[in-house]
Amino acid sequence: MHLPMPLPTDAERVRSVLAASHSMTVVTDGRRTEVRHLDGADPLGRLHLHPAAPAGCAEHRPAIRMEFTDIAPTPVRDRVRARVTLVGHLLTPYADESSDSTCVEFGQAVLETADGARSHVGLEELDAARPDPLAPYEAGMLTHLLDDHAELVTLLLRLVRPQPPAGAGAGSAVLRALPVAIDRYGITLRLEERRGHHDVRIPFPSPLDDVEQSGAQIQALFSAARRRSHHNTLPA
Repeated sequence: MHLPMPLPTDAERVRSVLAASHSMTVVTDGRRTEVRHLDGADPLGRLHLHPAAPAGCAEHRPAIRMEFTDIAPTPVRDRVRARVTLVGHLLTPYADESSDSTCVEFGQAVLETADGARSHVGLEELDAARPDPLAPYEAGMLTHLLDDHAELVTLLLRLVRPQPPAGAGAGSAVLRALPVAIDRYGITLRLEERRGHHDVRIPFPSPLDDVEQSGAQIQALFSAARRRSHHNTLPA
C-alpha cells in the first residue's frame, strides 16, 4: 500500500508563490499598478500585515488587492499554475518603491490553483507558514534540467506508476513529458497527450529542509529510475 505523497499546505503554497514572484498587480483607489521590480524578493518583506479590525472600522480606509500569478518556467501547456490574491485595507498610503513599506489591515489570501480549486488563508496561517526552500531557485533548476539534461526527464518516467500507455496513436499516449514544478517533497512532471495533459508527482526519498539537499535527492531519483525496467513511452 502506497501512502499519498505529502503536499504543501495552502498557506505554504501562498508563501512560496510570493517568495518567487517577480511582479504583482496592485489595485487600490480604483487604480491598477503593475509592480515589476520585486526581483524575487518576498513582497511580505515590504508589507506589514495587521489583523483585521472589528466590522465597520475599515469603512473609510482604502481597499487594496494584490494579485500574483504563478507561471511555470518551462514551456508546458497551460503555464499558469496558480493565482494568489491578498486583500485588505490600507493603514498607510501605498508605496511601490523598494525602500518603502506599506501597512495593510489584512483580510485574507485567496489561492486559486490550475485545477479550479479555491481556498482562503488567514493571517495566522500565513504567519506560521514558510516558503518552500526551493521556491526562489525552482525556475533555474527546472530550466537547467530541461535545457541541459532533457534525457533525464524521460528517465524519470520509469518512476511513474501506473506507467503511461505506449503508442503515439492512442489518445492517452504521452507525446511529451516536461518538468512543471519542484518543491521540498518532489518533482512534478506534466504528461502531455494528444487529447489533453495531466500531472504526476514523483516524491523525493525524504522531504528537503534546504536547497543544498536537492542535488543528492534528485540524484537518488535518477538512480532509482535507472534500476527500473522500462520502455520509453515517448515518440522518438
